[in-house]
Amino acid sequence: MKLPLQALAWLMLCAAAPAFAAPPVSVRATYDVYKSGLQVEIKETYTRDKDRYTLSSVWTPVGLLAILKPEKILIDSSGLIGKQGLQPLLLDHRRELDESKNSRAEFDWNNKQLTLTHQAQRKVVALPAGTQDRLSVMYQFMFLSLQNADTLDFPMTNGSKLDNYHYAITHNQTVKVPAGEFKAIYLDNQAKPGESRTEIWLATQYHNLPCKMIVTEANGDQFTQVLSKLDTRP
Repeated sequence: MKLPLQALAWLMLCAAAPAFAAPPVSVRATYDVYKSGLQVEIKETYTRDKDRYTLSSVWTPVGLLAILKPEKILIDSSGLIGKQGLQPLLLDHRRELDESKNSRAEFDWNNKQLTLTHQAQRKVVALPAGTQDRLSVMYQFMFLSLQNADTLDFPMTNGSKLDNYHYAITHNQTVKVPAGEFKAIYLDNQAKPGESRTEIWLATQYHNLPCKMIVTEANGDQFTQVLSKLDTRP
């Protein structure tokens, strides 16, 4: 089962004001991911220690996929927390059974350089302000005030490349997932024909944490990620 790198799927608004409610110091979230009848379970942990954060995400195949491809994917992100929210320093993406697909991103904010390592190939690119990685971006929402925003633009890296993303924002939505029914902000990248479309729902009463995501690939295949469990600590 090949999962889109967007999962994630991760986002940053550089000019955003701090959120009204203080983000929690600890989050434990479980997501169920479905694609073409196959399932993956994602367990994520976010921890804040003063001005630093650590994030871990473990992808475990479930059911038939566990038999066909019993391989876990491990993603870790760590860095600083400042006035604009999360500032990643390191992203590490690993596969248990195929090290050739591992990737890594190292953020040098002082020199504005991003070092990307993927399939043993290493390159250095310019590091734009506000850049997030594919995991930190999902928790950067906690630090953003999106109440009056109509669009969201951000740079993000998955460890192999750096891209810019644009989303339109729709407010006052409701979404139902296994973890419950949530009031939500809806993000849509407004894909053009032939492009992959990403839709994200953020639970507004839970610090804008993502509760649902749908990625529709150019060929029509869909990847759906839904929140099944959530535990936060102030």
